[in-house]
Amino acid sequence: MFYREAGDFKVSYVDDSQTFPIKFDRYRYYVVLAVAFGIIPFIINDYWANALLLPFLIYAIAAIGLNILVGYCGQVSLGTGGFMAVGAYACYKLMTAFPDVSMFIHVLLAGGITAIVGVLFGLPSLRIKGFYLAVATLAAQFFLVWLFNRVPWFYNYSASGQINAPERDVFGIIITGPNASASATYLFCLIFLTISAIIARNLTRGTTGRTWMAIRDMDIAAEIIGVNPLKAKMSAFAISSFFIGIAGALFFAVYLGAVEVGEVFGIQKSFLVLFMIIIGGLGSIFGSFAGAAFLVLLPVVLKVVGVDVLGWPTDIVAHLQLVIVGALIIMFLILEPHGLAQLWRVAKEKLRLWPFPH
Repeated sequence: MFYREAGDFKVSYVDDSQTFPIKFDRYRYYVVLAVAFGIIPFIINDYWANALLLPFLIYAIAAIGLNILVGYCGQVSLGTGGFMAVGAYACYKLMTAFPDVSMFIHVLLAGGITAIVGVLFGLPSLRIKGFYLAVATLAAQFFLVWLFNRVPWFYNYSASGQINAPERDVFGIIITGPNASASATYLFCLIFLTISAIIARNLTRGTTGRTWMAIRDMDIAAEIIGVNPLKAKMSAFAISSFFIGIAGALFFAVYLGAVEVGEVFGIQKSFLVLFMIIIGGLGSIFGSFAGAAFLVLLPVVLKVVGVDVLGWPTDIVAHLQLVIVGALIIMFLILEPHGLAQLWRVAKEKLRLWPFPH
């Protein structure tokens, strides 16, 4: 077939331990990046940007962050929506307080502020875990939404309680506000996703990732062999919240432009990102991409097929989406806990051995 490793050998440990040791995987990665950066920006339009590409890019960043915490470190969290709200409101306050600072800096600082908040709410993980930790993070979700609703300082004392992203540019190209072009907003989010994925991939394959997985698999045994649970759990909460904060800042400033926290960053958002990593695959960076792509693409496909082609009522299609997502979550949890990422790994193994039987 076309997936072969014959003659693809390594002569050093550095070559063998690189992110994509197989040439075919590495070339495919380069092709995807070339298409994403060199072709899509020139053919994208507002519909494709707002309906598919921007949600996918932003949700993929959030899914990577949550996957680090849940999939790699084993710390269950239901507060993703609240942490995205922290990133959004931090970005808004920074944009209004420092209008001359680059938007890249605003987004990164918003992620840093969210990391600090994530560490504070992650402290209970040192004493509790499992269901009790999920309840604690759920309490953080409700508290953060309540805080942003009740303290007028966060939305600059606006009468409506809504925050609106002011127009900002990067190198003279407008990326926020109603005058931002689809290609500019797409490239801005794509840069953050690419860097986030590279950082997360290298973290999870290094010493930090191994300590997270040791805590996830058996925390008592990990502590006995020398893993510091305080450092491991707090670093997971900090890095996870950093990525989620970046996603929240981009979701507000670049994608929506205006946000009311209770409607946008409610508990539904937390469950949506959690469903992404369950369907995509826990403990997998690729699974974060796959889950985000699936749940962003599903409603668009159902609308085209159900409403436009078959003529079904919109409410029936919306309920069908919930049924499909729920059924897939049950199916993956029972039959394939590692999600779409594992199915992709199995398919690659079959391609590597084809036409010989297993």
